Amino acid sequence: MMYPFLTLNDDTEITHSEMKANGTVKVYIETPNDDGGFSNATCWLPEYKWENISGYSESQIEYFKHLLRNNAHLIIEFSQEGGLLNAANS
Repeated sequence: MMYPFLTLNDDTEITHSEMKANGTVKVYIETPNDDGGFSNATCWLPEYKWENISGYSESQIEYFKHLLRNNAHLIIEFSQEGGLLNAANS
């Protein structure tokens, strides 16, 4: 299951999984593009392992890397609590 974490002004959606048994969390980033499709990328925390990057420029990926480094602690916490909405209602 993927949980919503953040929506940016350009409609980029950042979602995350529950924490896996091995302690990792999948973060998925998706942005609608002008062609009716999506740019997307996956990052695995806490290793910050990036994969399946499609449609993003190097500067966009650098922005997302910075954003995730600043928020990884929250994503990891929420991944153990059923997402942001469940954590907020605790």
